[in-house]
Amino acid sequence: MRALCWTGAGQVAVRQVPDPELRNGHDAIVRVRQSATCGGDLPLLAGRTPYVAVGDVLGHEFLGEVVEVGPEVRRHRVGDRVVVSASVACGTCWYCRGGLPSCCDNGNPEPEVGEAVYGHAVPGAFGRPRATGGFAGSHAEYVRVPYADVGAFGVPDAVSDDRALFASDAAPAGWMAADVGGVRPGDVVAVWGAGAVGQLTARAAGLLGAERVIVVDDQDDRLRMAERHSGAETVDPRHVDVPAELRERTGGRGPDVCVEAVGPAWDGQVRTLAERFTAGAQRPPAVREAVHTCRKGGTVVVLGEFDGHVDAFPLGAVSAKGLSVRGVRQHGQRYVPMLLERMARDELRTEHLATHRLPLEQGAHGYALFRDRRDGCVRTVLNPDLPAGP
Repeated sequence: MRALCWTGAGQVAVRQVPDPELRNGHDAIVRVRQSATCGGDLPLLAGRTPYVAVGDVLGHEFLGEVVEVGPEVRRHRVGDRVVVSASVACGTCWYCRGGLPSCCDNGNPEPEVGEAVYGHAVPGAFGRPRATGGFAGSHAEYVRVPYADVGAFGVPDAVSDDRALFASDAAPAGWMAADVGGVRPGDVVAVWGAGAVGQLTARAAGLLGAERVIVVDDQDDRLRMAERHSGAETVDPRHVDVPAELRERTGGRGPDVCVEAVGPAWDGQVRTLAERFTAGAQRPPAVREAVHTCRKGGTVVVLGEFDGHVDAFPLGAVSAKGLSVRGVRQHGQRYVPMLLERMARDELRTEHLATHRLPLEQGAHGYALFRDRRDGCVRTVLNPDLPAGP
């Protein structure tokens, strides 16, 4: 089959790889209909993630059709349209039973690396290197889905592919940020980043009753999109001092909940996007800005992915202000059914986030558009069924 593979730092290309096969009775094989790029792929693309290897298939946010099921699969049949959670979970371990599926003990068949680096095994996920299970990604014609009864969800007839696709990762991540942030009616929520996850965080905060949601970004098209589709206020760090502006809008206190969703913190220096991504991996300015801006006793939620140790974290401000800081790895299995119901009721719309649609063969171009935010790109959706073109 065809798949979009990592071929070296900064490079991907479509290659022929073996078709996936059932490996145990709980597996399913899904034919991919749509698969989206994600900011979590960019460190892989740049070669900054340990253990990524040439030939690894990228992609983790996808929707498709079941074409084969193992004998132990009970919830799905051949022909079902399903959206698949980006993380892999067994559904039966201590963490899964406690509602923490992205912390699953069994979703990663190679836990040794995570145990050595983080103290515990890193959960399994699609489109990630061996350290997180080595599961082939979704930028392909077919994907093997382990624990299919746990991680794959039937899509209601009323929900289009374009909408349901984002229930795989971006929508659960955004909803979880608002949920674990403890957003309550009357709160003011600030979100750094107006990409897909940032916009869906803003929408989730509004649905949970936030009185005001303010999105921080330095891309005009994304700011307009956040205003139109999330009902958010916006702040552009190119034109104002963000902490001062947010305190001004909140009576001097600061927001109740601050969410870092891979957004910018403006330091007056003009950098290329590549330079910003590289710097952000080690010095997360948006996280620091969120900590300094959040009101005393408030909550800071970190959605961005950071590798290893990050210096210059304002721990003193966290302690002095009595902040709660939450790291988030989305529990898709917990949120996807509820999100699909909201999508079916038209409460949650996500189609506008798919700004670019390309055939799988143009995946390298799609990632370049996404990485560089060219042509107003928020997310590129790759479709193996689209003709490759000239």
